[in-house]
Amino acid sequence: MPANRPTTEEPRLTVTRPPRRRLRRALALALPVPVIGLVLLVTSGNLLLPLRQVVTIEAKMASKRDFFQDPVVERLLMKHGFRVHITNMGSREIAKQDYEGYDIVFPSGQPAADLISRERARANRPVLLYRPFVSPIVLATYRDYAEVLTVEGVAERLPGPGDRPMYYTLDMRKFIDLAHGRRKGTQRDSRDGYRWDEIDHDDLVRNGNKILAQTSDICESNSAGTYLGLVAFVEHGNDAPDSEAEAEQLARKIKPLLVEQGLPSAERAETYLSPDGHSIAPISVIYEHQFLAHQIRHRAEKGKTDDERVLLYPSTRFVTEPQLVALTGDGARLGELISTDHELQRRAVELGFRARNATGGETSDELTRFLTERHIPVPTTSSDDTRAVLPSLPLLEKMIEIVGDCPDRTGSR
Repeated sequence: MPANRPTTEEPRLTVTRPPRRRLRRALALALPVPVIGLVLLVTSGNLLLPLRQVVTIEAKMASKRDFFQDPVVERLLMKHGFRVHITNMGSREIAKQDYEGYDIVFPSGQPAADLISRERARANRPVLLYRPFVSPIVLATYRDYAEVLTVEGVAERLPGPGDRPMYYTLDMRKFIDLAHGRRKGTQRDSRDGYRWDEIDHDDLVRNGNKILAQTSDICESNSAGTYLGLVAFVEHGNDAPDSEAEAEQLARKIKPLLVEQGLPSAERAETYLSPDGHSIAPISVIYEHQFLAHQIRHRAEKGKTDDERVLLYPSTRFVTEPQLVALTGDGARLGELISTDHELQRRAVELGFRARNATGGETSDELTRFLTERHIPVPTTSSDDTRAVLPSLPLLEKMIEIVGDCPDRTGSR
């Protein structure tokens, strides 16, 4: 280096360290946020979701999709590693069409489940059945129609709070008589049943439609097929037909009561709960949980029940037994989960279902407690009601085909 070149010092970087006390205070304020978030993720199970294998269940089902499409149920199932992809169709259509490639099918009643079970047994491919909850068939109507039937002596108010009950008993024999044109000792042409404006002397409903209950497509729907069985049971002297000849004759006799409703919609509950339902669907055959779910939502959103919509409980009753049919091992795991998991069973109650006890076959009292806590009248039925018996499966199938003029779909499986 030349002697006359000036020398310069290397630049220095000065690091200022905050006092240790201030650093500890900053960390103490910042750490709880991620720690609390971590705790919440772990306790909710969401932290583990990316690491857990999620099984997609392929499912065919009818009205019980109300349960599986509920956002709370979807989250609970995801927590257990399940996602359910639903193909929506009527219960009888489920049994009649091909269900290969599916993990579960969930028809809304026992007849369709029996069809599937028998088909699989013949192919030496048995299934597992699960019954996590039940929901009775009911006739949903509006208060003024129910009161017209009460004045006529066809319906009777069930006990309840106040003078505007939510539930009525419907005398099925008298109701069918009106549809047949029989009324208090008089008989008109059986093809010309009574209309609402003919029995409404107080001008409550102003409706000239025939008096009958509207159903979903009888060729596809469990609720429609079950209602057919109820009508057939009453018309046959509170007995089910026991021969093919009796079943065919009875089917043709009751056919006008079930096909004169016009074109049936795919889902009666949607029509009933629509703003126009009062005029186009005076009485609809639905499931009890669909009505109760509406009242539960109405109470939560508006602080009161829907006072204009009411239920008619047929004096001749048939409690539907929706059965989840597990076709694969993953389907069986899902069936076991929804039948035993307390959170899922509780959510079923919150959606209006009568949940079964996990350890026994009977339904629990949770629905009664849940409705009572929310000041929603609890359904009560008379102990004098007759329990209907459906025809044997082959005879019921024959009657459905006759009444509904159903296409032959045996080749679609």
